[in-house]
Amino acid sequence: MRTLSIFVSLVFALSACKKEEDKSAEPAAKSAKPTEPAKTAEPAKTAEPAKTPEPAKTEPAPVAAGTIVDVAVAAGSFKTLVTALEAAGLVDTLKGDGPFTVFAPTDEAFAKVPKADLDALLADKAKLTAVLTYHVVAGKVMAKDVGGLKSAKTVNGAELTIDTSSGVKVDGATVIKADIEASNGVIHVIDSVVLPK
Repeated sequence: MRTLSIFVSLVFALSACKKEEDKSAEPAAKSAKPTEPAKTAEPAKTAEPAKTPEPAKTEPAPVAAGTIVDVAVAAGSFKTLVTALEAAGLVDTLKGDGPFTVFAPTDEAFAKVPKADLDALLADKAKLTAVLTYHVVAGKVMAKDVGGLKSAKTVNGAELTIDTSSGVKVDGATVIKADIEASNGVIHVIDSVVLPK
């Protein structure tokens, strides 16, 4: 019996120890937040390889789809000039590679020339060619390039005087519209016909 009482005492002692352990564990369990179910990690996405940037492309400035003659015809305000170019046999020249800079008088500019004088000019191919080639400079001279110029040598060999003191004037004719680009040069519109000296 003694064994039984030791056994019972031992059971009580052990159960008392167990109760103490449970009591000390209870506050910790109460203060701990309930655990959420563990999330499964998403598979890592493989990064695309970095692309090497392409070098910047230098695009040329937009140019009209045609030659100087094509642009003049399409504009509709250079009918007399185109007629004169045809009469002088210069259409093919101004459709050529160039580049050319043309100081192009409008129909209104040609209207300032007395009709009898214009008719006589159109009938004299040599004189007409001299007048028309006086409106053409070899090379592509844009408005920004004119600033420091006092003159420009024309295709007929004579010099056009350039005045930039108040706008741009060539031999007294005012440039009313500049930098009309064509595939083989540029047109600057002028308000008068200029005559070689």
